[in-house]
Amino acid sequence: MRIITAPRFALILLLLPLLVGCGTTDLVNFRWLDSMGGQVADLFGGDDEIEFDEDELAELEDIEPVSLLWRGSIGESEEAVLSPVFDEESLYAADEDGRLTRFDAKTGEEIWSFDTEHKLSSGVGANSGLVLVGTFKGEVLAFDGAGNSQWKAQVSSEVLSAPQIDSDMVVVRTVDGRVFGLDAIDGSRQWVYQGATPSLTVRSHAGALVSRGAVFAGFAGGKLAAMSLDNGNVGWESAVSQPRGVTELERMTDITSIPAADEQLVCSVAYQGRVACFDLIDGSQIWSREASSSAGLDMDTDYIYVSEEGGSVVAYDKRSGASVWKRDKLGSKKLTAPTVVGHHVVVADYLGFVTIFRNYDGSIIARSATDDSAIITAPAPLPNGFVVQTMEGGIYVFSTP
Repeated sequence: MRIITAPRFALILLLLPLLVGCGTTDLVNFRWLDSMGGQVADLFGGDDEIEFDEDELAELEDIEPVSLLWRGSIGESEEAVLSPVFDEESLYAADEDGRLTRFDAKTGEEIWSFDTEHKLSSGVGANSGLVLVGTFKGEVLAFDGAGNSQWKAQVSSEVLSAPQIDSDMVVVRTVDGRVFGLDAIDGSRQWVYQGATPSLTVRSHAGALVSRGAVFAGFAGGKLAAMSLDNGNVGWESAVSQPRGVTELERMTDITSIPAADEQLVCSVAYQGRVACFDLIDGSQIWSREASSSAGLDMDTDYIYVSEEGGSVVAYDKRSGASVWKRDKLGSKKLTAPTVVGHHVVVADYLGFVTIFRNYDGSIIARSATDDSAIITAPAPLPNGFVVQTMEGGIYVFSTP
C-alpha cells in the first residue's frame, strides 16, 4: 500500500467554536469562511492523502480499455468541485478561474469559450439552454446557450455543487446548510430551506436532487429532507443514520452526496452511517443497511450502487436492501459516486481512472486512465456514453460497450 497526496478538496472538517482558542493552530491551518460569519473553520492539515495499492493496480492493467470518443481541455482546479453537463447536443464545462466552455458533444469541437470574471466553486448546471455556475462568494451566474449573461443572483455563502434547473426553478445548495429556490427567468429568490448545522461536520460538495416536483437533499447529522420545488415547503424529513459513538468525530454521520430516486423510492447514504431507501411520497423507511460513503450512490431498475469508504463498489437489491455483489481491489481507495449508464455502472477515482462494471454481477469489463490527476465528481451520462473532468482540466468523453 502506498500513499500519495491530492488537492485539499474532499472531506474537510468544519468546526464551530469548539476548536477556537484550543491551541491547535500548530497542528492545522485554519481558513476562516467569511460566509459563515467567522464562526466556522476549514481543518485542512495539508493535502489529502490518497491511498492506493500497487499490486491491485498491476492486476488491473490487462483489462480492455474504455473507448475514448474525444478529449478536450480547460483550466485546472484546486478547490472547486466542477463537472461537465450535457444539454441540447452540447457539453458545457468550467474551470476554477472562471472560464466557461461549450463543446459539440459528438465531436468535441469548441463552440465558444469565455472568462466569466468570477472564481467558480461549482458547476455546470444546464437545462433547455440555460447554463449555470456558482462562485465562492455565493453568486449564481446564468448564461444562455450562446454564452450571453442572463442574470446574477446572490445567495448566503459559497455554492457547493452544480445548480439544478427544473420547471423554471433553479435549486442551489450552499456551504452553510441552506437550499435556495431561484426563479429561472430572473434569478429572484423564491424560497430558502435551512438545514441542520451540527458543531462538527464533513465539508462536502453535496448538492440536491430535483425529481417529480420535489427537491431531495441530505444534511449533516444524517437527515434526508423532501421539499416542494414550487415553494420550498417541507413534505417530510427522515433519518438515514443516527449519530453513534462517544467523541464528536465518532458521531459524525453526515450525508455528503446527492440522493437517487425513481417513481417510488428515494435512497441516500451517510458517512459513518447507513444506506437507506424511503417511500417517495411520505418518507417512510423501506429498508436500511450499515454502510459508510462520502462519495454517494446511484440506482437503476433493480439495484442501488454505492461507492463505499475504502474503495469498494457495492450493489444492493433496491426493494429489499440485500447485498447483491461487492467489488473491491480497484487500486485507489478513494472513488467517485457511481453512475448508471445503460446496463453498466461507471466509477472514476482519485488516481484518474475510469472503470466500467457489469450491472448485475460487478464484473469489470473496461478500464482506462486519464491524465493521472484526480477525478472527484461522478461521471456524467451522455446519450452515447459518459464524460469525466479531471482536476488538471482534462475533459474525457468515453463510450460504453
